[in-house]
Amino acid sequence: MTDRRVAIVTGGASGLGRALCQELVRDGVFVVVADLNEAAAHETVAALIAAGGQAEAVRLDVTQQPECDRVVEEVAARHGHLDFMFNNAGFAIAGDTIEMTPEQWRSILAVNVEGCIWGTMAAYRVMAKQKFGHIINTASIAGVAPLPLSSSYAMTKHAVVGMSMSMRSEAEWYGVKISVACPGFIATHLFDNGVGIGKAPFRETTAVGARMAISPERAAKLMMRGVRRNQEVIIFPLHGKLIAWMSRYARWFGPILRRNIVKKFHLQQERPPAE
Repeated sequence: MTDRRVAIVTGGASGLGRALCQELVRDGVFVVVADLNEAAAHETVAALIAAGGQAEAVRLDVTQQPECDRVVEEVAARHGHLDFMFNNAGFAIAGDTIEMTPEQWRSILAVNVEGCIWGTMAAYRVMAKQKFGHIINTASIAGVAPLPLSSSYAMTKHAVVGMSMSMRSEAEWYGVKISVACPGFIATHLFDNGVGIGKAPFRETTAVGARMAISPERAAKLMMRGVRRNQEVIIFPLHGKLIAWMSRYARWFGPILRRNIVKKFHLQQERPPAE
């Protein structure tokens, strides 16, 4: 058993996940970079070690419950404990919901919802037994406010928020902390790798968010500040807090804004391509 703190970060090889790994090693935490892209996970680990950190890579498909159990149990057994579990893996689908296929619905549910469930439950059992630990689930500002043209993504993130907040009081009984992070727009590969519905390019559909996006490094710093404070819901940055506030207190404004976003989207789709 080691005295150093140990963290698992799913989706840790890129974007916010990689930036979280960087923040954690700066705090002296041993980081397990868990990602479906094993090569990228090893590259991230090499960069963390070169920066003076301690880390290891593991391939993990979060949609597979047995894999999540195995990785968490092996890490806890190898190090003697598990201090942090960051369920960060996820992806987005954007466009006109009427064109979404059953396969797209199933895929986003499998990664964003089931992946978070399996990671949470695997870590929860280990942490409850050791009577300490902190589970941090990455949701989105779309988990506390409507997001037109990304209804499937918003649905999955609302589920993550609901599960995390509901489990928090239960987990306290066992000495375990649970937080949920609701970031606003972050300049990650999510904008490049997101799935567009029908003929609508993902980046074009999410252009408004891309213009407001902050860097993954800035996002990780803000998120970790909330983790250190054991905040229940960690909303950041300023534009995220504003969106959440408007959704809750300025209910008259939200529908107007959302209708305008949808109207602009349809007008762009009808526009003939430039020659």
